[in-house]
Amino acid sequence: MTDKLNEYVDGVFAPYEGTKSLGDLKTDLLADLQERYRELLAEGKDEAAAFELTVDSIGDIEETVREVSNLSRVLERQVVTRFDASALENSDFAGVAARKGRFGASALRGSDFSNADLTGSKFKSSDMRDVNFDGANVTDANFTTSDLSNATFRRSRLVRTEFSSSGLNGVRFADAALTDVAFRKTDLRKTVFERCTFTGVDFSVSDLRGLNFDGAVFTSVRFDKAGLEGISMRGAILRDCSFRGGWSKRYYKALQTIDFTGARMDKLTYAALKGFGVAPTGVIVE
Repeated sequence: MTDKLNEYVDGVFAPYEGTKSLGDLKTDLLADLQERYRELLAEGKDEAAAFELTVDSIGDIEETVREVSNLSRVLERQVVTRFDASALENSDFAGVAARKGRFGASALRGSDFSNADLTGSKFKSSDMRDVNFDGANVTDANFTTSDLSNATFRRSRLVRTEFSSSGLNGVRFADAALTDVAFRKTDLRKTVFERCTFTGVDFSVSDLRGLNFDGAVFTSVRFDKAGLEGISMRGAILRDCSFRGGWSKRYYKALQTIDFTGARMDKLTYAALKGFGVAPTGVIVE
């Protein structure tokens, strides 16, 4: 009858052969079943009854094995997703799941990451020119000190994404909600933002001169010590935004060049600008 228990356990694990980490689970399960079976025989149960009671005692083991197998495979895939310092120009990564992937210092020019899940991935110091991130999830992704020239982020999920000190010439963000994204110390003069919303975004010490933010929505956004000459914010909405330049007269002079015509501001943002010697005209204070 112990052979029958072996066959039973083999049958449960058969669909998941090749999955790492299930070997120990299978061995422990078989040992527990055999011990339970011997206990039931010692209590006077016949072999058939002891077998049935033994199998019933473990509950829905198939569901447990399935869950462990799925988790194991996910973790195995995560371990494999390491491409640091790799030559991967023009690679097709469209739709892949590469959470916490490692692509640091890699050559990825012209690659396609559209609709990929890149949550928590690292691309630090990589060549990412002309890369397609349209529809991709780049939550918690890190692109610091990378060259992203002419990359596209259309309808991408951008949450806590880090772009600080990266090359963003010609990069296009379109139809995207940027939340807690960092652009610190970044030249954004040739970056395009189309139909985007900005929440908790940090533009501190970045160069935004000449950018067009007409109609955009800014909530809790930091423009501290940024280059702001000639920015257009016509019809924009600003709530709880920070404009601080330390003791820089040049910074506060630049604030006066921003076109706020038709913009809507909360009282705090308006008061902050007014306190720095800027009196935006043609705005609606709410």
